Amino acid sequence: MQIPGLPALQWTNAASVAAYHPGAGDAASAGELVMRAAPGVDWSNDSLGGPGQHGASLLGFTPEGDFTLSARTRVVSERTTFDAAVLGLWCDEDHWAKLCFEYSPGGQAMVVSVVTNDYSDDCNSSIVEEEFVHLRVSRIGEAYAFHASTDGERWDFVRLFRLHTDVTPVVGFMSQAPLGETCEARFDQIRLTDETLLDLREGS
Repeated sequence: MQIPGLPALQWTNAASVAAYHPGAGDAASAGELVMRAAPGVDWSNDSLGGPGQHGASLLGFTPEGDFTLSARTRVVSERTTFDAAVLGLWCDEDHWAKLCFEYSPGGQAMVVSVVTNDYSDDCNSSIVEEEFVHLRVSRIGEAYAFHASTDGERWDFVRLFRLHTDVTPVVGFMSQAPLGETCEARFDQIRLTDETLLDLREGS
């Protein structure tokens, strides 16, 4: 699968649970990626010791060196708890991370991040009042950074972390629907650069 400006994309762990839909016309050339999650799929390594869940699938690529991948994200299906449009990093079931435009149990759309080194460190960030939010994942040497933005110009720092593995992660896009029948996530204004972020907290 090919989207302009990105390397060839491939599924990670569970290709059968999501699909690529070009939409009306040639949506790929227009920069829109449409993904629909299968019922009940997620990534989760419960810190309380519950069973892991890795039924969702990332559509992505393996980058070389530092990079920044960003996209405007939205969910167009009826929202259910924990459904999300996601930018993620996948090494294996014990080492992964995701930055989500997620629907909370309280009925609010939020930026949520999860970093997993054996167990998941789950953190709610800002509430999103608009129908969309821009998400960004970057690599800086051995570390990764998550940012979010209302306009794709000024970026708010979400978190900085490492994945405790020597495996180079696949980076890409995902839709999850842990408690729902589906989640239709859409990604546009997709941009990939090989720039290295120098200041993670000054907004650029």
